[in-house]
Amino acid sequence: MERTPDGTPVGVDDPYAIAGVCDHLTDDGRCRFALTRAGDDPEFSAERRADGYDCHVGPEGEWGACPHYRSTTDAKSCVRCGLENVRLAHDESRPLVEEHHLSYGGDDSHEITVGLCRWCHAKVHNSIARVDDDASPDPEAIAERERRRETERSASAFETASENYAPED
Repeated sequence: MERTPDGTPVGVDDPYAIAGVCDHLTDDGRCRFALTRAGDDPEFSAERRADGYDCHVGPEGEWGACPHYRSTTDAKSCVRCGLENVRLAHDESRPLVEEHHLSYGGDDSHEITVGLCRWCHAKVHNSIARVDDDASPDPEAIAERERRRETERSASAFETASENYAPED
């Protein structure tokens, strides 16, 4: 299993097997990196320009073959147990779902992240749990999500001004 620089497991043998589509791939199959950051790698960008900026890997290709491949998460839900994130406005509490790095290494590594809830994140780093395990949300995670949903519902409840500021008799 892949490991972090500190030696803890990241929960996968092959990060590319879990990784998604490249963040630089546009809807029409072109390489956004070459289009917008040509100065960062002029040789790569020139090759992409010669091919009409087409992604040389493609949506079903071998992502490891691209020097600028990156797949990052939106962290809206946990890929392991499915717990959905609930963020509250003006609340500084720790998110339920966090970014988890699958890829660590030197200059030739790619940034690959997925979303894991705090509870699955701890299990992956502190045991032999894997990202692709068939898992259910931890009861504590469900309780925290429901507490946040209730806070969200109560904050969005509509009260008329007359209900809020009823004159006293």
